[in-house]
Amino acid sequence: MSYRLGVDIGGTFTDLAVVDERDGRMSIHKLLTTPDDPARAVLNGISELLAAQEIPIDQVNLLSHGTTLITNALIERKGGRTAMLATAGFADVLDIGIENKYDLYDLRLVYPPPLVPRELQREVAERVLYDGTVEQPLDLAQVRKTVRELVQDLGAEAIAVCLLHAYLNPVHEQQIKALCQQEFPGVYVSLSSEVLPFMREYERWTTTAINSFSQPLADVYLSRLEQGLASLGYGGHFTIMTSNGGTVTTDTARRFPVRLLESGPAAGVLMASHQSLAMQRPNLLSFDMGGTTAKGALVIEHQPLKKYELEVARTHEYKRGSGFPARIPVIDMIEIGIGGGSIAHIDVRGVIKVGPLSAGAMPGPACYGQGGTEATNTDADLVLGYLDPRFFLGGRMALDQSAAERAILATIGKPLDVDVTRAAWGIHQTVNESVAQAFRLHASERGHDLRGFGMMAFGGSGPVHAARIARILGIREVILPMGAGVMSAVGLLVSPLSFETVRSKPVLVSEISEEDFTAGFAPLVSEASAFLHEAGVAEQDVFIRRRLDMRYQGQGYEIEVVLPDTPERKIPKSAVTALFQDAYERIFTTIFDPAQAEIVNWKVEAVGPSPESGGAFHLVEAAAAADARKGTRRAYFPELDGYVDCPVYDRYALAPESTIQGPALIEERESTCVIGAKDVVRVDAQHNLIIELTELDA
Repeated sequence: MSYRLGVDIGGTFTDLAVVDERDGRMSIHKLLTTPDDPARAVLNGISELLAAQEIPIDQVNLLSHGTTLITNALIERKGGRTAMLATAGFADVLDIGIENKYDLYDLRLVYPPPLVPRELQREVAERVLYDGTVEQPLDLAQVRKTVRELVQDLGAEAIAVCLLHAYLNPVHEQQIKALCQQEFPGVYVSLSSEVLPFMREYERWTTTAINSFSQPLADVYLSRLEQGLASLGYGGHFTIMTSNGGTVTTDTARRFPVRLLESGPAAGVLMASHQSLAMQRPNLLSFDMGGTTAKGALVIEHQPLKKYELEVARTHEYKRGSGFPARIPVIDMIEIGIGGGSIAHIDVRGVIKVGPLSAGAMPGPACYGQGGTEATNTDADLVLGYLDPRFFLGGRMALDQSAAERAILATIGKPLDVDVTRAAWGIHQTVNESVAQAFRLHASERGHDLRGFGMMAFGGSGPVHAARIARILGIREVILPMGAGVMSAVGLLVSPLSFETVRSKPVLVSEISEEDFTAGFAPLVSEASAFLHEAGVAEQDVFIRRRLDMRYQGQGYEIEVVLPDTPERKIPKSAVTALFQDAYERIFTTIFDPAQAEIVNWKVEAVGPSPESGGAFHLVEAAAAADARKGTRRAYFPELDGYVDCPVYDRYALAPESTIQGPALIEERESTCVIGAKDVVRVDAQHNLIIELTELDA
């Protein structure tokens, strides 16, 4: 017998899922995150889940883990003390940035201070030219003296090595790393030529600084997890989810923690993509709302959209340009600071606003009874009757409705002179409108109309809000997968090992030979594949995807060109120009002289085989019953003029092909599905709930 285990840490809850590889039988679990030591919740959750299912830990052969640890460390500035070595004359790059104003009319702009303090930014004598030739050799004696001062006198724990043209010729960065490993072995060293061989130095250096800043924390966290797992008797494989939807070994995660920035959320989108193929729904909006944030992503033709840039730790009202840019492969998501634990307040305009501050796991919403006094989204959902105070987390955690009412009245009701029901509905609908507005903007910026999409909703809070958000967006079908409350953990069970790399090497297509074009990918294929080989993936099991960033020479921006997969992996360069022309015309409706087509960045993704299961996943707890109805509960539906006695169903007992007419509440241990008054729910063969919306707002 063999099992796979997925564990996802969120800001409020830690989610777990374990699947039997023989037949796809799955069990799930959810518990509060332990902010002071996130590894403790992971280890406790694993012990509780395996004990409940009577699964010996030595029968688990793969543990895949997603975490928000790196993102939180950046936001809270809780990484290692980081220094930077830069080419002489370029130490100011992190401070200068790209000189863009993220708000042209705000005279009080605030930018995040660099992760590397000014006193730890140092220059080294060296110079590599734009074509990769060495003009001035590296002064190793100066490097040795500088590093000794940074480490011994100024307490640097990590060093980001950022030399000007190292993406073309990394020899000087490699010499610095070798020196540090020999003479300062306790210091973490990140090379920009390894983290991001990209020609724009500001993005390359911020990405390297993030990686260096995160390395000490990632190493300690992963070591603590490995030790804890060993003490439990675990001896199987341990992989970490990256931002692009693949997984890597812990050794790779230690080297490149910057790739973990969207680790947990990416798993949920990957599962939505997996489900879209199984259900033959090619275009979906993936909607994930947990305790702290809501995430939206587009799945187009069964594939999640990707991008190669990310901005984290924004300092000013979450505006683009006010944070740190990171150039990493990432699933294209929009993230809003609204979740179950998001705090509601009255803003300067006198209207309700929810988020981005969250009550988190401690003290949590007022209804958790852990000392929280501020009203949150979960408090509102409880007051509206959508949550059962005696069945939260399957009854393992009681909710205090009186505390929720007091918090809502104090925070929202009294300032607006409305009763607790009206205040709670205001919080709930503010969440719905805010999320819908963000999703509509995200889709329209990418040229898609959500009215032709379905929605797949998950996360602890997602099913509570999904139908009303879909109605606002004009989406007619909402899919709530089995195990929706922990779907990111389930997504970890289908994530293959993968690694992506990019290298800047500008060249006109017309000036490169066929041999050089084919050879241009060779070092990237070798580099990306090596990470999979180290994890035990055989050469014949590695699948290679190739892409190019291209432009017309002289332009300041590029578009991505996806190269077709061919058995011989050889594509004539004339075909590349044609692919670029077609892609450019689709975006800009015009094309120019093909002789000016220029390759800027070469990209390679190496992907291992997807984990196998004995068919589709199905929950152990799901067992159809003659009557799945649990009873009724008073719940608020404004279209029915207030509170009504709403039927409550046990999701695990619903039989495939059964239908339910709204209004209704369908409960599972990790979440509750709220069905509108005129909506109809059908249960498919895999126990997914499919909601057909009859009336739309859009």
